[in-house]
Amino acid sequence: MLSVALVIPRSGPAGMFGLSCELSARLAAEELNDANGAGGKWIRLLPVDGGAAPRRVALETDRLISLGMVDAVVGWHISAVRQILIPRVRSRVPYVYTALYEGGERSPGVFVTGETPARQLLPAMRLLGEARRVRRWYVVGNDYVWPRMTARAAHGYARACGARIIGEVFVPLGTRDFARVIRRVDWSGADAVLMLLVGDDAVLFNREFATIGLHQRCLRLSTLMDENMLLASGPEATVGLWATAGYFETLATPESLGFGARYARRFGVHAPPVGSPGESCYEGIRLLAALASMTGHRLPRRPLPGPSTGAGPVDLPGFEGARGILRLRGNHVEQPVYLAEADGPDFHVRTQL
Repeated sequence: MLSVALVIPRSGPAGMFGLSCELSARLAAEELNDANGAGGKWIRLLPVDGGAAPRRVALETDRLISLGMVDAVVGWHISAVRQILIPRVRSRVPYVYTALYEGGERSPGVFVTGETPARQLLPAMRLLGEARRVRRWYVVGNDYVWPRMTARAAHGYARACGARIIGEVFVPLGTRDFARVIRRVDWSGADAVLMLLVGDDAVLFNREFATIGLHQRCLRLSTLMDENMLLASGPEATVGLWATAGYFETLATPESLGFGARYARRFGVHAPPVGSPGESCYEGIRLLAALASMTGHRLPRRPLPGPSTGAGPVDLPGFEGARGILRLRGNHVEQPVYLAEADGPDFHVRTQL
């Protein structure tokens, strides 16, 4: 048996898409178990609330590893959790981190499937600058490592696009009132807001943004806006909202359509929308199984050696997820990224970046 600590948000601002993360991971495990598991081992998932305080998440995961209850860690959770979790894992088991993040993770034993700013944000800012004449950006983010590091990179991206960041504000996770922040954006005369907010915080920001009519003249671009957040915001609050991600539920590729159909058959048409965080957990479980198969059924605790020598990305045999064939370069997944515009309850995928 291969026991996996599935670290996903069940509480806190990101808790709103935790169920889609869990169901997607369950689907991956069930499909693999029906097809000989991971290297012949049956997969068992042990959920851990990744939305709790980072130290609490790390202690719970450390306990599971120390007791020999899990063989790997997989999941979507914020970077503040990842940073405190890595020293606890200490390469004792492989750790597949599926969330978008600020980039630069090279810790031994960590495999990363999420988007990074250079691949996700820079091309989106360039395209919106050209197509919508965005020259003045205002950053609104939560106050932790991912938003702050992404905002730092965004200053350089803006200059590369002939634009500039004219202001930024960072608020605590769980902020309930964005009126003062939105007034600052309004007074600044910004053309667009770069939203680096998580879950419920982004939903509340969207609602207040639309309440004063700012959505009529100021675009929003989010690198973390899944379909659950879109539905919670409401169609009136998402006019002029753009998102960039490696996956959208409306992505019309054979792999995505097949994944969506299997998810609906297994959990019903009223199950939570999958979205990018959910799909990433499906992918994380599939990646773990592919790594076990590729390395002789022993889970790797270091980046694969081929790419680090400059030999190029490594294909993982037998792996095909909701985004097609998975390839690794070192410990990072190579992936397509898309730009989409909110369209009522859905995203309209406009282009691949």
